[in-house]
Order: sequence, then structure tokens, then C-alpha cells
Amino acid sequence: MAVITAPPPVVRRADSRTVPALLASVLLVLHTVLALREHARFRTTGYDLGIFGQVVRAYAEGRAPVSEIRTATAPAGFTGDAYPLLGDHFHPVLALLAPLHRLVPHVEILLVAQAALVALGAYVLARTAQRHLPDRAYVALGAACGLGWGTQQLVGFDFHEVAFAVPLLALACQAYLDGRTRAAACWAATLLLTRQDRRTGLFLAVGSVLTTALVLYGVIPAFAPDGRYLYAGQVTGAHGLLDGWAVKSLTPLLLLAVTGGLVVRSPLALLLLPTLAWRFASADPAHWGPGLHYSAVLVPIAFAALVDALRGGARLPLPVRLPLSVPVRLPLAVALLLLPAQPLAALVTPGFWQESPREAAARDAVALVPDGARVAASNSLAPHLTDRATVHLVADGILDRRPTVGWIVADVREPWPAGAVERVLRQAGGRGWRVVRKTDGIVVLVRQRA
Repeated sequence: MAVITAPPPVVRRADSRTVPALLASVLLVLHTVLALREHARFRTTGYDLGIFGQVVRAYAEGRAPVSEIRTATAPAGFTGDAYPLLGDHFHPVLALLAPLHRLVPHVEILLVAQAALVALGAYVLARTAQRHLPDRAYVALGAACGLGWGTQQLVGFDFHEVAFAVPLLALACQAYLDGRTRAAACWAATLLLTRQDRRTGLFLAVGSVLTTALVLYGVIPAFAPDGRYLYAGQVTGAHGLLDGWAVKSLTPLLLLAVTGGLVVRSPLALLLLPTLAWRFASADPAHWGPGLHYSAVLVPIAFAALVDALRGGARLPLPVRLPLSVPVRLPLAVALLLLPAQPLAALVTPGFWQESPREAAARDAVALVPDGARVAASNSLAPHLTDRATVHLVADGILDRRPTVGWIVADVREPWPAGAVERVLRQAGGRGWRVVRKTDGIVVLVRQRA
């Protein structure tokens, strides 16, 4: 059987890094401003920014990655003060942020890093398109990648370690399209990205299965207090597979829309299937739709597949021949069409830049907590304290936890955990906790000394 080789990159004198770098810089600014302002408005949460803030702070201080906030939903029987995060999800890549946290010991550095990783992914994609497509197609595709719904949902939802996957997948796909099979294998590590080199492809396919099994059923249980992988029931079996397709179908439909359906013309589209499969098989409805951070890993693959299709790599005929400018501009047009419903649209909303009484009250409340204190904070207030205090979530049982917390900072309108704030405040009142401040629904209490 003949081996299909990738077409050589388009070589042009305009093959400059300047425009992709400028594009990435604009995306970096937009995403950073959005993320930092959302945090300043108390729209970030303990789940997940607070948890990851505690993990990165632990790495920066030379400690094992643990989270006090995560104990709120720890498995039954866990009584420790902090939950070992490598026993929850295996993400040692977060240790790369430790030096940044040492230099800037604030949780906001995670948000900036996430914006930078997304911008880097868009830069790599733009450079990939620049090498393989004529004219200035790379500008539209790079912008569409950075403004796409998957990357915006990632930046608009706290912080997540999946941000590291965006540039890494983009680099792996770039190497594949350049015909650098071994480089693609190195970037991808456990992803099957090759079709030319059968030995490398077989190694990645088998290695990915074995590595995943080792991590899920060996490494994570070794760190987990109860010795098991907590989420195994959510991603295995057929439970939930036949449910929720009105929501599930939105994600593949968006992938087709943003690429004009051309994504299916490249074998790279096969890399979308594992992520879609585990999400649709999950029993958790949060995994099904296009929201949150779960679609971020699909974006660089989809756009690299589009580049592959447009350069003729799939070698499949189109029913109707269109000028190249049409499929190139379509992703950006779709991204702009969806923009009013995406997080970045908030930047042009007047209320986004105005501090509400509730936000002012929350800022004053967290300022009352002394450095080094042990505090129980509600979900929206927790990430504002993780840099300088030991923070637990306001959840049932928190007042009986040992060591004891000395402060409670809570928003009485906090919806999650359901009803927990009301119950904890009522319990604290019955035990003689003193109310230090209560303004606009933000309550600060301190434990009375015996």
C-alpha cells in the first residue's frame, strides 16, 4: 500500500511571525482583561479557581498538591484537612505554574497564564495556516481559533488545567501537517496523530491506552484516600449514552458550523471522537453541551483539520467548488455571529465595568480576614482568600472539622452547595459566633474564644 505523504508547506516571502504574534497579543489582552475583571467582580469560584489556586500555591511552597476546598465534596469517610489533588485528577503539569506563583503569589496569575496558553494556541494555529494556505487565510483562521466558543468558554470559566492542552495539541497538529511525524508524536505523547509512519502511529495508539489505564487505575488510586478513581462511574458503561441528545448534538453541530463541514475531510477529525465519546457517555449532564471548558481541546484539532482539508490533504472532492476565501472566512464569521452569546461580549456591557453594592460588600468582607487565618468561605468568595489564608468551603460539617476554622465569610445568596450557607450560618449563630459585618447579603463571622 502506498504511503500518503503530506503536501509540502506553502513557501512565501510573507511567511512572517509578526502578524500571528500581533494577533496572539490582541487575544491575550482581551482574554486577560475578561478573566481578571470577572474575578474582580466575584464571578470566579472556589470550584475550580480556588482549588487550583491552592494546588499551585502548594507546589510553589514545595508541598504536595492539596486543596482544603476540595474536601467539601470528598468521598465519604475522608477526614483530612486537605484533599490530595493527584488522587482526584492527574495534572502534574500545574507544577509549571509554581515559579510564576513564587514571583506573583496571587491567584490571578493562573488566569493570566490561561489566557496566555489560549493565545499561544491561536498563534500556533495561525502559523500553521500561514505555512499551508495562500494569501492571508491565517489571519481569519487564527482569529477564529482565539475567538471560538470552545476557547472563550474556557477563559470565561475560572481556570482549568486543560488550558495547557490547547497549545500542545496545536503544536502536535502543526508538526503533523508539516510532515514531521516524530515531532508530532513527541508533542502529542499519547495521541494518535500520524498516518504516514505506521510504527509511530501504532506506538502512540497502544501507548495511549496503556498510559490512560495506568493513570486511571494505578497512579490516581495510589494518591486517592480511598484507593480508587472517583469518576470511573461517570465515564464508563452506557449509562446516560441515550439521554440528552438535544444538548449533546450542539457540540458536533458547532464543530461542523465553525468549519463549514470541512472538518470531516481530514483524518485529523478522528482525534475529536475520543473526547466526544467520553463526554456523551458520561452520566453528568455538565459534560454534554458546548459550555464550560470541555470543548477547549476540540478547537485546535478542528481548525488544524480545516487547514488540512483546505490544503487538499484529505484529497476528497467537494460537491461545489468554492473560492478559498469562503471556507477560510466562514469560521471567523461564525465566531463573530456567536460572539454576543459568548463571555467576551461582556467587555462591551456597561455594567461589566461598574462595581455593584454586592461586589463592594464582598471586597470589604474578605479584607477583614487576617493573613494566615483558617476560614470557611462561600463558593464565590473562596478564591479571593486562597493566597493568604487556609480556605475551606462553607459546607455542611465545616464547623465540626478539625482543626477548626476561626472565620466565616459567606454570601447568603450562594446557590452551591444547595442550602449549605443558610444551615452553617444558623448553626454558627447557635454556637455563639459573633457577627463582624453584614452588608448586602455578605456576612462575616468570627468564632468566639472559649
